[in-house]
Amino acid sequence: MNIKEYVKDKLVFLLIHFILFVIISGIMLLISIDGRIIFLVFCIWFFPLLSYMMLEFIKWRSFYGELDSILDSLDKKYLLTEIVKEPDFIEGKVLYDILKQANKDMHEHVKIYRDLESEYREYIETWVHEIKTPIVSTRLIIENNQNDVTRNINYEVKKIEEYIEQVLYYSRSNNVSKDFIIKEVSLPALIRSVIKKNSRDFISKGISVDIEAVEGTVHSDAKWLEFILNQVIGNSTKYIVGSNGKVKIFTAKEGNNIVLTIEDNGIGIIDKDINRVFEKGFTGENGRRFGRSTGIGLYLCKKLAGQLGLGISLDSKAGEGTTVTIVFPLGGVNLIR
Repeated sequence: MNIKEYVKDKLVFLLIHFILFVIISGIMLLISIDGRIIFLVFCIWFFPLLSYMMLEFIKWRSFYGELDSILDSLDKKYLLTEIVKEPDFIEGKVLYDILKQANKDMHEHVKIYRDLESEYREYIETWVHEIKTPIVSTRLIIENNQNDVTRNINYEVKKIEEYIEQVLYYSRSNNVSKDFIIKEVSLPALIRSVIKKNSRDFISKGISVDIEAVEGTVHSDAKWLEFILNQVIGNSTKYIVGSNGKVKIFTAKEGNNIVLTIEDNGIGIIDKDINRVFEKGFTGENGRRFGRSTGIGLYLCKKLAGQLGLGISLDSKAGEGTTVTIVFPLGGVNLIR
């Protein structure tokens, strides 16, 4: 608030006082009162009035200036009423009370949706655990009836399990910190585990895999990390077509980081899609061509990597392949050996 805005707001108030003074001055002139008396009345009338307005302006500007300053410095704007002091003038108090009530109602409204989200997440997690029972039964039937048909069914069941796992991780992705178990994780052992999970795809497509240059131990959550790597390596095998498919995985120490790189010689990604691959629900040209992309996998990888304190990036060229890099900060905690 500046003085110009304040005077504009008080213009009607000042105009009424000025008109009243003109009327009274006219009456005083009609009854032949000395002009010096009229000037004295003007001073007695307007000096206290203007002084009061000036003090009021200073008080208002101080309050609203502090309000703007605090609001600009806050990341969470809704905390404004928790920080700002209650003013000592009536208009400010009214505004303060309104903001307090609005903030309270907002928190109650948000709580309702948080409770609904929590209930939905609990339902999803319960559903995931319940659905595992018929899947286990299906696997037992397959093991007792081994033939080409059941082996194909087993492959499809594995895909169902992967999608179910994706649902579970998606439902927990906003509360990763509650599920953290940080410990030493051997990258070679973790990579071998993920390769084993995807072994059928490697074998059926004749894809060779090179993990000889993977080394190092980091501190992270093995379960969430395995999920990220499984999504990335699963994408590599999914988008390799034809013969001579190859996936190369290696690590390197760069400054205070361990950089894990996963390269493939698949179909690659067109330039206009590269900057959007980590967006939620984005499938791109490849997703439309192959019709097997949900647009959730890489989005989850980016989100979970961020919560684990890891960096993840993707580079690709259409027709040549894709490279995904995951950066593990050492910071005196993670160790490469």
